Amino acid sequence: MKEKKPDLPLILLASCTAIVCGFLLFILFHIYSQGAGTINSRFLTELPRNGMTEGGILPAIAGTILLTLITAWFAVPFGIAAAVYLNEYAGDNPSTRLIRAAVRNLAGVPSIIYGLFGLALFVQGMHLGTSLLSAGLTLGLLSLPYIITTTEEALKTVPNSLREAAMGLGATRFETIRDIVLPAAVPGILTGVILSVARAAGETAPILFTGAAFYITGLPVHPLQEFMALPYHLYMLSTQHQSIETVRPLAYGTAVVLVSFVFLLNITASVLRSRYRSQIHL
Repeated sequence: MKEKKPDLPLILLASCTAIVCGFLLFILFHIYSQGAGTINSRFLTELPRNGMTEGGILPAIAGTILLTLITAWFAVPFGIAAAVYLNEYAGDNPSTRLIRAAVRNLAGVPSIIYGLFGLALFVQGMHLGTSLLSAGLTLGLLSLPYIITTTEEALKTVPNSLREAAMGLGATRFETIRDIVLPAAVPGILTGVILSVARAAGETAPILFTGAAFYITGLPVHPLQEFMALPYHLYMLSTQHQSIETVRPLAYGTAVVLVSFVFLLNITASVLRSRYRSQIHL
């Protein structure tokens, strides 16, 4: 009996995966080991004091949550609607292929370009000023290409036989999409949406130009006011603060909160995907 030779490509893939996971675990261990001691109820629920050398990061947490909600409110309906049109209504023609190529190219545009565009369009062009709304709309534009692409890929996984069966029973195309196609594609759509929004929540460059502030002693109460956000706050504590060594523990604590927030969104995506998949199979 011949001995089975080792699968070299599989070994290389496993080695690369192990290296990447090792670096990720090292980074996470370093962040959490340095910042875990800073995390307590006062750090999470108090307002900043004395130039952010004391107090907590409650305004930054609230600003990040509100910013994420505005981003999702703007990007999700437009992104899903665009993907449904491209996959279900638009034919395979040069115009459609051009639109898809443009969407994929927009996904590769650096985030700072979106920040400059948001500054020109929302802050100056629409006179929204540097505000929570301007920053949320800018991040919504950044998230749109990812949501469109992932939603379209999720719609493509739905078998055409389901569409044909529904329309054969007398359902219109709109009813077929609403009652058959979208429910079947929900796991993939939700995963793409949440991961896109989670990525936007950790962006610094777009909000740098459109509304983020380093030090505000109150919670955001109006969409047209400046706000604090975790990624920008972390950037300022780590690089621009006048007493960097003094606030370094606060910077690590902020990093722990931000990473935990992004992880929470990712876990939510995984749970919702598994839940909807099990319902569909049932």
